[in-house]
Amino acid sequence: MNVIWHPSPNVDDRHEGQLITSVVLHYTGMRTGEEALARLRSAAAKVSAHYLIDEDGKIYQLVRDEQRAWHAGTSFWRGETSLNNSSIGIELVNPGHEFGYRPFPSAQIARLEQLLDHVWKQYHLKRDALLAHSDIAPSRKQDPGELFPWHDFAQKGFGLWPKFVESAAAPDLYQATRMLADIGYDCGAEYDQRLRFALLAFQRRYQPRSISGNPEPTTLALVKGLWLAWQEYHRA
Repeated sequence: MNVIWHPSPNVDDRHEGQLITSVVLHYTGMRTGEEALARLRSAAAKVSAHYLIDEDGKIYQLVRDEQRAWHAGTSFWRGETSLNNSSIGIELVNPGHEFGYRPFPSAQIARLEQLLDHVWKQYHLKRDALLAHSDIAPSRKQDPGELFPWHDFAQKGFGLWPKFVESAAAPDLYQATRMLADIGYDCGAEYDQRLRFALLAFQRRYQPRSISGNPEPTTLALVKGLWLAWQEYHRA
C-alpha cells in the first residue's frame, strides 16, 4: 500500500512480546493538515500516531507499526490502561469540534478503509478492535465523533453494531452499566460523571442524533443491542 514516510521523533518501543489488538481512530482537531503533520512530528509536542490520512486521501506513516506511538494518552478499554501499548493510532485530518467539525471526505474514508483492511489482515484483528479515541478516553475526548460513518464501517466488518432491541425491553441503568463495562467502557454502577461520559461516547458512535449523556430508554436499548452483538460475536 502506498504511504508517505514522514517519521516522528515521538516514539518508543512496545513491551517485548506485545501484540497489536486494536486500532484507535482520532481526528486531528487542527485547522489544516499541514499544521497537524507538523505537530505530530514536533519533539516539543510529545504526541504522534502511526498514520495520518489527509482529506485528499494521502496517507503519511509517522511511526512504524512495531513501535509505540504516543496517541492515546490516559486511556482505558476492557480493563486495559495505556492503550498506546497495544494499538495502532490513526489520525484523520479534520478541524474537529473546536475549529469547524465537518463530514469526512470520501477520498479520506476510502483510504482509511484500505488501511484498515491491511492492518486487520496483518495482525489478525477481531471485528470489535476498532475504537474511537472518545471510547477509551471519554472524559477528555470527542473524536473522531458523530460525523464519522461508524455504521458503514461496521457493515464492512470494522466494528460491531447493535442488534435491534425495543425500548420497552431496555435494561435498567444498573444492567446497562454492566453491559457497557463488558463491552469495554470505563463506567461505574451509578449515574455519575464517569457514566455520563461513557454514555456520551457511546451515543457519539451509535446514536449520533441524541448526544446527551442521559440514560434514555432508546440509549439503554442500544446498549443492550450492542452487548448482544458483542456476546454473539465472541461466542462464535
